[in-house]
Amino acid sequence: MQRFQLYIDGTFEDGDGGFESLDPATGEAWAVMPEAREAAVDKAVDAAHRALHEGPWAKMTATQRGQLLYRLADLVAANAKVLAELETRDTGKIIRETSTQIAYVANYYRYYAGLADKIEGSFLPIDKPDMDVWLRREPVGVVALVVPWNSQLFLSAVKVGPALAAGCTLVLKASEDGPAPLLEFARLVHEAGFPPGVVNVVTGFGATCGAALTGHRNVAHIAFTGGPESARHVVRNSAENLASTSLELGGKSPFVVFADADIESAVNAQVAGIFAATGQSCVAGSRLIVERSIKDDFLARLKVKAEAIRIGSPLDMATEVGPLATRRQQDHADRLVQASVAAGARLVTGGVRPEGPGNYYPPTILDCDDIASPSLEQEFFGPVLSVVSFETEAEALRLANDTRFGLASGVFTQNLARGHRMSRAIRAGIVWLNTYRAVSPIAPFGGFGLSGQGREGGMAAVLDYTRTKTVWLDTSDAPFPDPFVMR
Repeated sequence: MQRFQLYIDGTFEDGDGGFESLDPATGEAWAVMPEAREAAVDKAVDAAHRALHEGPWAKMTATQRGQLLYRLADLVAANAKVLAELETRDTGKIIRETSTQIAYVANYYRYYAGLADKIEGSFLPIDKPDMDVWLRREPVGVVALVVPWNSQLFLSAVKVGPALAAGCTLVLKASEDGPAPLLEFARLVHEAGFPPGVVNVVTGFGATCGAALTGHRNVAHIAFTGGPESARHVVRNSAENLASTSLELGGKSPFVVFADADIESAVNAQVAGIFAATGQSCVAGSRLIVERSIKDDFLARLKVKAEAIRIGSPLDMATEVGPLATRRQQDHADRLVQASVAAGARLVTGGVRPEGPGNYYPPTILDCDDIASPSLEQEFFGPVLSVVSFETEAEALRLANDTRFGLASGVFTQNLARGHRMSRAIRAGIVWLNTYRAVSPIAPFGGFGLSGQGREGGMAAVLDYTRTKTVWLDTSDAPFPDPFVMR
């Protein structure tokens, strides 16, 4: 079996312990992963803290930091095939997506490399004579970056890129479920020439590694992607160090289709929204809200496409849906489907857990019209779609906003005015009009409510990793006035 190591203070080392990683397609152990517990986490954070204040990183110009990020981007692009195969092997995400997604991840590092020397301060027109006052933007400090197992290279790039561009140092925690691609990514960081301690990569379990990292005394900011319940633990841990947080959490995204939409385009986008990545996406369009007059036609077309999806080995380029990442996810999806059917949902297709090895689950559609179904409220993180219908635009909006989540949404209509109205009124951080599941390093990404706080992507993400310092300069030659009166 392959063996991986932690990356701490510029060196590769074994962890405090180790654990086996299971291949989601077969259920068999294929690699041994290093487990970081409190001692290793403490070593990694201390290394990041030293690198922030001492050594070459602390003295580098913003342009030099950007040059290192450009080098990292080129290495990610050159090694995209290796990284993609590792992510597919360790998480079950199909190779046809990991190979293209990771190649595109290089663009995120290039984008933030270009922004590194565009982080500007400002001069204040202060209301006091003989005073010059200006603002500096400085790195917030050591940051803890915690990412889940799905789309690890992408979800780390939207954190690592802006953090390094801002001048921070970091400890990146890969999920214990499928950490291989990020542990391999550490080798590219090393090859790019980042000074020791600037980037540290660890993995381990939440109660030991995660808690030690997010509650560490020297961590100033925590960027977390995961579920709301785990986020609550992160926020509680942050009380120990009063670290700021940015949280990108789950979703129960509405996918609204009006009768005037291009139906075939909307059907294809819905397939992409819920069955791509085997539904293991925080922006999965898991709630189809379709106008009643076209519902039967829409579901008939969607059923045909769902049943034609090729399920198989994630390493086969012909496969369209692979296994879920863990047996735990497979169990969760199946329990929710069965509970929803028991509550009255009609099974349109799928919903039968396959026999044999691997964590497979078929593309599933539940018609939940006019009932209270668990599938409409809880996140599956699997290839399961819930369907409801509406008569009026107001009803569609009410159904779209009937959730505590608010990450993404989709609206399909050829009525431009309606599209604008819906995009204003839907409570979500992302609204895709007549498209779905599109991303770019230029566009901010994040949600409302239980979907989190803060944004990743765009210039604003870099600023989140900085803090403002105010500098006052007295330009007068006059002696300091009355010391008992505020100036």
